[in-house]
Amino acid sequence: MTATPAAAQDANLHFPVSTFGTPGLIDMPTGKVFSDGTFGLSSNFRQGTQRYNLTFQISPRIFGAFRYSIIDDYGTSRDTLYDRSFDVGYLISEETGLRPSVVVALRDFGGTGVYSSEYVAATKHFMDDRLSVTGGMGWGRLGSYGSFGNPLGMISNAFDTRGAGPSGITEVGRLEADQWFRGDAAFFGGLAYQVNTRLSFKLEYSSDAYETEVANAGFEHKTPINAALTYGFKNGADLSVYALHGSEIGFMASLPINPQKPTYASGIEEAPPALLPRQTAAALSWDEASVQSKTSPLSAALRDQGITLEGITVNGSTATVRVSNGRYPAEAQALGRTARVLANQLPGDVTTFRIENTANGMTTSRTTLRRSDLEALEYDLDGSWRSYARAQFEDAPRTEAKAIVDAYPKFDWRLTPYLDPALFDPDNPVRADFGLQAAGSFTPVRGLVLSGAIRQPLAGNLDESTRASNSVLPHVRSDVVEYAKQSDLQIKHLTAEYFFRPGTNLFGRVTAGYLETMYGGLSTELLWKPVNGPLALGAEVNYAKKRDYDQLFGFQDYDIVTGHASAYYDFGAGYLGQIDVGRYLAGDYGATVSLDREFDNGFRVGAFFTLTDVSFDDFGEGSFDKGIRFTFPTDWLTGAAVQGGYGTTIRPVQRDGGARLDVRNRLYEVVRGSQTNELEDRWGRFWR
Repeated sequence: MTATPAAAQDANLHFPVSTFGTPGLIDMPTGKVFSDGTFGLSSNFRQGTQRYNLTFQISPRIFGAFRYSIIDDYGTSRDTLYDRSFDVGYLISEETGLRPSVVVALRDFGGTGVYSSEYVAATKHFMDDRLSVTGGMGWGRLGSYGSFGNPLGMISNAFDTRGAGPSGITEVGRLEADQWFRGDAAFFGGLAYQVNTRLSFKLEYSSDAYETEVANAGFEHKTPINAALTYGFKNGADLSVYALHGSEIGFMASLPINPQKPTYASGIEEAPPALLPRQTAAALSWDEASVQSKTSPLSAALRDQGITLEGITVNGSTATVRVSNGRYPAEAQALGRTARVLANQLPGDVTTFRIENTANGMTTSRTTLRRSDLEALEYDLDGSWRSYARAQFEDAPRTEAKAIVDAYPKFDWRLTPYLDPALFDPDNPVRADFGLQAAGSFTPVRGLVLSGAIRQPLAGNLDESTRASNSVLPHVRSDVVEYAKQSDLQIKHLTAEYFFRPGTNLFGRVTAGYLETMYGGLSTELLWKPVNGPLALGAEVNYAKKRDYDQLFGFQDYDIVTGHASAYYDFGAGYLGQIDVGRYLAGDYGATVSLDREFDNGFRVGAFFTLTDVSFDDFGEGSFDKGIRFTFPTDWLTGAAVQGGYGTTIRPVQRDGGARLDVRNRLYEVVRGSQTNELEDRWGRFWR
């Protein structure tokens, strides 16, 4: 695919981002978007104001941003304002030789409304893409300088008057649709010129009058002209210095992260074993009984690859094996290594391998591979897609592999550092604890897992928060700070889990014990998930009882029965949708809608919102539960073949409405990694 002029300009300007974290010049936006999948971090500082931005190009046309701003002496109270806001933008048209790229967007559409505005912007490139010119029209703050009557008023008189926005803390977070593209409008514009491969210059005419800052924060608005110099580094990072409205000097740093380009593109694990020439059973000194032990050469060879052999049956020319992948983040890579070990360890007259994947003792899928295909495609330039096309995938509700006699019991433990952040406390925006976590699991028989984790904080300030919950709902989440203040050694979870297969395409889980930081009890779940289908349906019922604040063995008086019916859908191209409908921890009823994008290397980003029968006023600050979440897989960061990663959820505020139990090992995530859609996405690792 050939690069568009805008794409070429992006390559030169690295990460052309505004002080608001979205595609832009300085304060003004542009009609551009970032490269698909780009994840961006930026921060900027000027006298009295700090902004920290997180941006993600959700699709080739849609971008979203989360912003955290610290503004000194803001408003009539002259207090420091800690402001959280979201943006979303859509690329209406891409740039061509004759027309510009055009973007329409909402800024600060679900927060306090401090930066509330909307805009339409167009950008065109000239001079071999060294010069970009932007023009646009804004509303709200972007329609406050040089304003004129709203041209959309010709469509309807409703566009002439802009809504007042949130009037108090309980209205913050609502979608103020009566403001969108309403009220007076104003023009803005600017240009960016690439001086050389590192240095660029930006000049803009701003339509933001900074009215509140001028009236209350001592800001001087001398001119609508802003200018900036930007220096780009080889890794895509930018540093900028800018002059704002003739009265302020500011500084900005930005860093783009491409989830599709891991730190180590090919990984740093050892190469897989090469296929050996077929040998007879006599040459291998092989018989079926000899492999029914974990001390057999076959078990040892698989164990060297991080794979545990749990069962094997050889019937004529077909070998059926049941394996557990304990190393590779991509199940396709575990399948490829298993197949090569089988080809090297089993006699030549075994021509078909049926590999049963397992998770927590459950069989999750069965993949059938022909030995001749492995031999023909091992060094084929198109071996990945051809091997996938020739493989067969099916459900395996009942294993057909005879169990290895001494496969169980299993024991595992680890000692690791942990970081537990708590963001956006208005009294202290960043709080965190650091310490050590010891975790262990014992699996006495297939499907039954006994596990626990304890933490010992070593340093941090989570226990220093003085904010008490003012929620009118049961305090099911809003007093979470008490668990940090009243605990030292902490039992994070201590559970017994049983995983089982009730039937074809059905998966079951029962979990009992101390389920999470704040709750213990009993959780049951049933999932219907066809191996080859994009749709999954699930149901979960829980009895939850609130734990004591010391996070040891006691309980408080509060208990509740909760549950949800869930629908999951894989839209393809890495997009995953989920809807959960049911009863939440505070006794409220409603639904949570989620959309995630997962890249082939496991990097994942998503957003969600929950609406229940709790009114916005009773919910309190934020009006309803919402947030964004990220997962950074360990192998993406280090290149090592290691499962797991670091994940976090960013909420503007944590309240009690729409709060759900945080149960480990919900079935959809346990099962989907070894089923067809996920295997197809990550099949490029089959030969790795």
